Amino acid sequence: MSFAGFSKRGGKGGKVPGLDFSSLSTARHFPQGIDAAYLAGHCSGPLAFPYAATMTKLDQDWTKILGWPGYRVYQHKINEKNKTLRLWVRRKAGNQKLACGGCGQRVHEIREVYEREVRDLPWGQYAVTVVIELYRVNCPKCGVKAEKVDPLPSKAPFSKRFEEAVGQACESAPVLRVARQFHLPERTVRAIDVRYLERWAARRRKPALRHLGVDEIYLGKSQKFLTVVSNLQSGEAVWFGWERKQETLDRFFQEELSARQRRGIEAACLDMHEPYRLSLEAWAPQCSLIYDKFHIMQHANEAVTEVRRAEFFRQGGAMRELVKGKHWLLLTRWVNLSRGKKHMLQELFALNRRLMKAYLLKESLDRLWNYRYPGAMMRYLHQWMDQLRWQRLRPLEKLADMLVKHLPGILNYCEHKVPLGVVEAINGNIKALLRRGRGYRDIKYLLLKAQRLAFTKTEFITLQRPA
Repeated sequence: MSFAGFSKRGGKGGKVPGLDFSSLSTARHFPQGIDAAYLAGHCSGPLAFPYAATMTKLDQDWTKILGWPGYRVYQHKINEKNKTLRLWVRRKAGNQKLACGGCGQRVHEIREVYEREVRDLPWGQYAVTVVIELYRVNCPKCGVKAEKVDPLPSKAPFSKRFEEAVGQACESAPVLRVARQFHLPERTVRAIDVRYLERWAARRRKPALRHLGVDEIYLGKSQKFLTVVSNLQSGEAVWFGWERKQETLDRFFQEELSARQRRGIEAACLDMHEPYRLSLEAWAPQCSLIYDKFHIMQHANEAVTEVRRAEFFRQGGAMRELVKGKHWLLLTRWVNLSRGKKHMLQELFALNRRLMKAYLLKESLDRLWNYRYPGAMMRYLHQWMDQLRWQRLRPLEKLADMLVKHLPGILNYCEHKVPLGVVEAINGNIKALLRRGRGYRDIKYLLLKAQRLAFTKTEFITLQRPA
């Protein structure tokens, strides 16, 4: 490479105050004909970067198309047979600031020059490889480090915008499909997606945790349960932990939250799992515990199912055939049934009056959360329990005893109207991610995916087979 257009003061390349090349070792090797002897012998004191004196019109066009701020293309090579494009890139004359890649501090001493190849976004049908000229610098804090370059966020051989394109593709498609699209191994796609999500999480401002949601997801026989802690106001998951023990939630309060953040929690929505309640009372005693409506209604559905078993399935084969295949009718809300399904349910009620009473009691219990004052809610609950007298519905009587035992957590909903459906919506999104990704070994990766999903409000399309 010719250096006819270079000068000690910079010439057309520009001057870089404070840069010292006198410490360059003669054992170092530099690309494009740059060596330590040339830099040390011809450049004593402040030195300009070795830029070319002129830039052709074609190189200017390549630079505009590449679009890397502060860098320009000085050489290119096109392979029409293999559909590849290779670009050689170095700093522009005005880009004279050097920063340490470790601490980010501005530095003035260059140790050596080297080249690095990275893959960039394709240009049409051509795969693009960028060969960028970089510097290793002497940092007062970190020692010899590679310079910090914005288009290259990591040590991986990919540009920043290439990793962003892969990460955005992973938001709406499985890893296998993205790997086929970009012609990459699945392992590489996952690593790129993790780096993309970590950079996104580092620059975002996390919302304050005022309303806390705690629930668990069943993962199967091997992994058992996953504890999910969520922010009900922002609608996103905050933390994941294996198992559903008290020690699991204790670890969240101890490692993830400060004392000030724990005092800022006003309400916590949870199911009736005893270890969760004990952990919340120990670490956040000031917050109001609210038992989730959907878990209570799940217990009510189980009580109706038990009445159905007692009235039909345990009476013999003839009675069992009458109710066979109609279980889902008893679990569905009356307002969600069509006219034909309501007629089928009324025929079932005509066969057994006790099953009808159990279903009507289950439906009326849903109105408990419509009240705004604790006294009115308690009065309605007493009226609901009075309807159980002389009905001989033992499963519903057990349900009433459970409601009385957890009455403070039910009445607290009047003071803190937390969005009860958010917890189940977050669990549904996590289960969708688990199904699409065929499971996740890295729990932090799953948490980042769930947070990004809640932030972008991505909706999964469910394809149904034609009838």
